[in-house]
Amino acid sequence: MDKRLYPVTEAFFNAQVLPLIIRHYSRAGRPRRVSHYQVFSALLYVLRTGIAWRDLPACYGYWHTVYLRFKKGSDRGLWWGIFIALQQHKKITMNIVLADSTTVKVHRHGGGLKGGSKARASTARA
Repeated sequence: MDKRLYPVTEAFFNAQVLPLIIRHYSRAGRPRRVSHYQVFSALLYVLRTGIAWRDLPACYGYWHTVYLRFKKGSDRGLWWGIFIALQQHKKITMNIVLADSTTVKVHRHGGGLKGGSKARASTARA
């Protein structure tokens, strides 16, 4: 098993994370095709690399299934609860960086055409 794709061992996951996940999900419905371990590993992969859900490697299962499981857990506050619990037990260290558009500077060439829409209108008349 590749350490980059599955950074957490399955034994650690079953002992520390799985009990937290089971508390938030009911057993109703058909059996899951993608395991909780695959969803958790896929979530860590997306957080670490910043890729789009559609670009998720096939080893995690169908991307849309993984995304829906992430979304349902996120709506319930499951993932924040897991990360906070793991950090309180000193199992992980989280470094969170928030960026706001008011603090991100754009290079002068990235701002667009000088003069805005007037410059485009004058070139269209010529």
